[in-house]
Amino acid sequence: MTVLGSITDVTGVEVGHHQRTGRGWQTGTTVVLVSGGATPGVDVRGGGPGTRETDALAPENLVERIHAVCLTGGSAFGLAAADGVMEVLEERGLGVAIGGSVPGTVPVVPAAVVFDLGRGGRFSHRPDAAFGRRATQTATPTLSRWGSVGAGTGARAGMLQGGVGTASVTVGLPPGDSGDPGPEPPACTVGAVAVVNANGSVFDPSTGALWEHRSAGLSRPSAAEARQLRDLPSTPVALNTTIGVVATDASLTKSEVGKLASVAHDGLARAIRPAHSMFDGDTVFGLSTGHVDIGAGPTTLREPGSRHHALDAVLRAAADAFASACVHAVLAATAIGDVPAYLDVCPSAARSRAGRGPWR
Repeated sequence: MTVLGSITDVTGVEVGHHQRTGRGWQTGTTVVLVSGGATPGVDVRGGGPGTRETDALAPENLVERIHAVCLTGGSAFGLAAADGVMEVLEERGLGVAIGGSVPGTVPVVPAAVVFDLGRGGRFSHRPDAAFGRRATQTATPTLSRWGSVGAGTGARAGMLQGGVGTASVTVGLPPGDSGDPGPEPPACTVGAVAVVNANGSVFDPSTGALWEHRSAGLSRPSAAEARQLRDLPSTPVALNTTIGVVATDASLTKSEVGKLASVAHDGLARAIRPAHSMFDGDTVFGLSTGHVDIGAGPTTLREPGSRHHALDAVLRAAADAFASACVHAVLAATAIGDVPAYLDVCPSAARSRAGRGPWR
């Protein structure tokens, strides 16, 4: 299956980027904006996460809807970018409404970071609140910029340039009892955006092919290109991290959105091997905009029209979408400085892609 599309195919989701390069800079911020609100979830893995507001997303805690997620470079320093996202949301009246004599809103902006400190030459050049503000203000419902932009500007995929990628899957929900055909079951969309800054490898060293090359409609690179890829200078153990968001318009509970984020990690592990190392802080946020009601359905587990079957279809799509988003991040990356991009080394890998991909 070839998975293309964008997280912005999910109704209500917008994405914006801001980045700086040159003069010691190579970093940026990406914001996933949901102005209408979304039910959130999160799954944090790896030995070195850098996150903000993840506890608020636990199913047993108070916050039921959020309006943005911030993905950013800058390691722990970069969490300051979420302050700028909060400022914009507050100006727009979005957040948790606080009543009383002095009413207002408190935006809850979960955030996760990748380690890119010093990759542009200056350790002190990292995202701040201004990055988050600008990324939020540029968010649009058509995500047309990929690769080495936003939070992917300073990203690395092993010895290659990393980046931002995205994908979406349309899910035909299972029909109900076959004895009553009824109306056509609804379809929903699952989309993902990933910032690939992986400590693990994104390609099979024996062939040079990306681990998930089939989902992108790619062929294997030539033998000469594979050798060139293997001959690239090896990188020392580094602090990295792959982060992202998986979103759906299916109406899910907070617990189910947490499961959505958890299963998306399966896609991450298919595209990057190994994943979740002690040197990664792999984090995936989940969002449900709730535009498609997948219903309660029959409660018996074996009945095909049950909510359990519909949810399972959405979860499987989350893994596929996130795996493809990771692949697209690597394909869309462009070299910054002396670190090559995958298609610079293996251009023939893209020659048999099916359909129009979001890379190059």
